[in-house]
Parts: sequence; structure tokens; C-alpha cells
Amino acid sequence: MYGQNSVIVHAPDGTHAVVRRPAGGPLRRFLVSHFGSRRVSRVIYGSIIGLALVVALEVHPPAAGVVIATLLGTAVAVALAELYSEVVGFKTGERRKVSRSELRDLGADTAAVAFGIAFPAVFFVLAATSVLENEAAFTAAKWTGLGLIGLYGFAGARLSGAGVLVSLLQAVAVALIGALLIALKALVH
Repeated sequence: MYGQNSVIVHAPDGTHAVVRRPAGGPLRRFLVSHFGSRRVSRVIYGSIIGLALVVALEVHPPAAGVVIATLLGTAVAVALAELYSEVVGFKTGERRKVSRSELRDLGADTAAVAFGIAFPAVFFVLAATSVLENEAAFTAAKWTGLGLIGLYGFAGARLSGAGVLVSLLQAVAVALIGALLIALKALVH
């Protein structure tokens, strides 16, 4: 009825619209859809939490397995707390139950936060399997976390219609949050 290149998008308020599917293969469509959603802000938020954990743990570095468990456990705990608080906020603000589609949207938002927090665990899996040294895993986790925050800041700005220069400035601004965490750790140790 709507055509092969169209998709129905459901908004949290229960309305929906038919929009044109982005051109390209499945990966491109996913990236355009993902970077064009509010989940960009959720990944940035989670990445800052993950980076803060990595920086704090680096002071007295535990074994890679402990870091993995800490990051994954924090990702699950924060995601569940966020989902619960969003549902409660929705119920109190809207004075009704959350619909299934709204719950799916909230779940996807909280999964984005969890992804941002858990992202650095990849480097500690590599350390646990002796592909990287533990110290190198901390270094890679810090700098790629900072890069991820900046990338998401840039992509979010570009997809909102900002020019390249403004997008770069926004990326630098959000990356400064992570850089301040890293600098603070360097100053106090």
C-alpha cells in the first residue's frame, strides 16, 4: 500500500507517519535511522558513564574480567533504572499506562544507554584473551570512548541540519566532557 521504499514510523504520542526509507543497503539504512533518532543522545550519555568508569577503575586497575563485569553490570543496572524511571515518569505525566509500542521505544532508548556504557568492554575482552595488555585496554577504552562521544556529537549535529563547522564545534564540545574526565584523573594521580 505504501510502497517498498516507505516505512511507517510510530511516535510516542500514538500518531504515525509514512516516511521514505533511506537509500542504500541495510547497514546504511540502520546508520541513517540510528543517527537520525534521539538514541544518539542516549549513546553519548552512556558513553560518558562508561568512560567515567574506565577512568575510575584505571587508578587501581583490576583484572580485565573485573572491568568487563563492572561495565556490563553497570550497563544493565543503569538501563533498567532508566527504563523504570521513564515508565514511572510517563505514567505520572500522561496519567495512563505505557503502550507496547511506547515501551519498545523506551526499551530501545535504554538499550542505547547500555551500549554506550558497555562499549569499552570490547577492549577488556581482548585483554582477557591476551590480545591486548590490560594497560593498553585502558588506553584504547579511554580514547575510543572519547572518539565515540565526539563522533556521535558530530553525527547528531549533522543530521539535525547543522553545517560541518558547527557540527565539528558540537563534537568538540561534547568530547571535552570526556577529555575533562581523563584530565581530572591525570591531575589527581
